[in-house]
Amino acid sequence: MRVLLIGATGVFGARIAARLAHDARFELIIAGRTQTALERLRNDLGDPSVQVAVIDVEAVDLQDMLRSHAPELVIHAAGPFQSQDYRVARASLACGSDYVDLADGREFVAGIRVLDDEARKAGCLLISGASTVPALSSAVVDHLRDRFAALASIEHAISPGNRTPRGDATVAAILGYCGRRVPVWRNGRWQAGYGWLSTRRSWFMSGPRWVGLCDVPDLALFPERYHGVQQVMFRAGLELRRLHFGVWLLAWLVRLGVLKNLARHARRLRRISEWFLHAGSDEGGMVVMLRGLDANAKPLTLRWSLHAAAGDGPYIPAMPAVVLARKKADCLLKDRGAMPCMGLFNLDEALAALSDYQISTRLETLTT
Repeated sequence: MRVLLIGATGVFGARIAARLAHDARFELIIAGRTQTALERLRNDLGDPSVQVAVIDVEAVDLQDMLRSHAPELVIHAAGPFQSQDYRVARASLACGSDYVDLADGREFVAGIRVLDDEARKAGCLLISGASTVPALSSAVVDHLRDRFAALASIEHAISPGNRTPRGDATVAAILGYCGRRVPVWRNGRWQAGYGWLSTRRSWFMSGPRWVGLCDVPDLALFPERYHGVQQVMFRAGLELRRLHFGVWLLAWLVRLGVLKNLARHARRLRRISEWFLHAGSDEGGMVVMLRGLDANAKPLTLRWSLHAAAGDGPYIPAMPAVVLARKKADCLLKDRGAMPCMGLFNLDEALAALSDYQISTRLETLTT
């Protein structure tokens, strides 16, 4: 299967490339804006069959560029997606190719459905949000949902290790909503929150860390997917308190109107954060807390945790695209249309794809 991977030299794109290279099911084309970086990645992959294509997603002739490579699957990993439209998805559709992106922008992922009719008529599958959220997070909730007669609350959080590589696109995506109004589903109705605020300590397998409210697709999609849920909350944080509360302070300055656009400073702030790479660890984590009533109408609280060591955390958001590519190559992906990445693989499939890395999980039943 011919796969065109756009944004291949990024933090997540490079990891997707590493998983698809040396796999006889794929004819892999790695794409990006810089020839030298692509050549370097191909050398690092050590797979002479990998091809290189210089593609800029902002180019006016993007559709012609994609058509010239005749892809069967386009994987779009060139974020941030908060500032993008669906031009890559539309170009893929025009080429008759399926499409997967790693978007974690709330409106971008939820809005992919606008292309549903076109995708169905063309017999194509367009998937948005093949990342930790909402792809993995929904797989966890789906896996545990049957334990509840009534699911009342979903609260989940992510905290990467301080030494984990971070890209400008990821930093820009986070900074873009810091201090800005974020609609959240709380007490069965929409209420206002603010990005990176509503700070609290969350318990990960490595211990407690500070996390703050983030604007992700789950906040919009989960109240619709899990009928009856009264609260959905997602938070993320930085391992080092000095960095986490530095961003918290900037978020307050945005909310007060002192700062207007943090995202434009993403590269500078990312470089400042790297002054502290000697501190902290390369261990990150994810926690999903579900609360509700069991089959006997008794209170039930489940906490599912994931721990990533040895700097393997970035393989988690890269995993969904790899799983979907493999399922398509094996003729196991029959869906058609345009949709957020939920229900297209289960938790067992996700964890199997991460089994080569130092990633572990734990499920606890809490008494309070």
